[in-house]
Amino acid sequence: MTQLVYGMTVSLDGYISGPNGEIDWSAPDEELHRFHNERTRAQSAILMGRRLYEEMLVWEKADVASWDTEYEREFASIWNDTPKIVFSTTLDRVDGNARLARIDLADEVEALKAEFDGDLSVGGAGLASSLTKLGLIDEYWLFVAPVVLGGGTPYFGVDGTPLDLELLETRPFGQGVIHLRYRRLR
Repeated sequence: MTQLVYGMTVSLDGYISGPNGEIDWSAPDEELHRFHNERTRAQSAILMGRRLYEEMLVWEKADVASWDTEYEREFASIWNDTPKIVFSTTLDRVDGNARLARIDLADEVEALKAEFDGDLSVGGAGLASSLTKLGLIDEYWLFVAPVVLGGGTPYFGVDGTPLDLELLETRPFGQGVIHLRYRRLR
């Protein structure tokens, strides 16, 4: 069964970006980067909103060989090969291995789960919040970084939508990052 997985790096106080949108604090070290490479390789497709799509264009526009490290070059190659579905009402077109979602969010996710055999990944807090409110996210993967931002974009932007979760896995990484993997209870 195809699962929809939401995973992002998050501060100890629950934010994926700081008050001014800064994400420099979340840059992964080699160990975590390689974990993300394998995680991305395992996804059948990635669902994202406009802001994350635009942020990640750097991986598509640059020549794979231009990245400094082998694991960055590997990620760029994986990223370019992975289909991406962009949910946006403001974009007219997308580049690379991406397409725009054009139908209702719940209907689009249902169609994508039927189209792809493996798991789907969702990135971006806004899209994830909408999917959470609809009960469509199956697993939550938090990569908790040892930083307190004091404000910004929350990982769980669900405003009163209760979530019952079951902890499936924990894993420590370098830089003090802890991976927490939860399943949404039905």
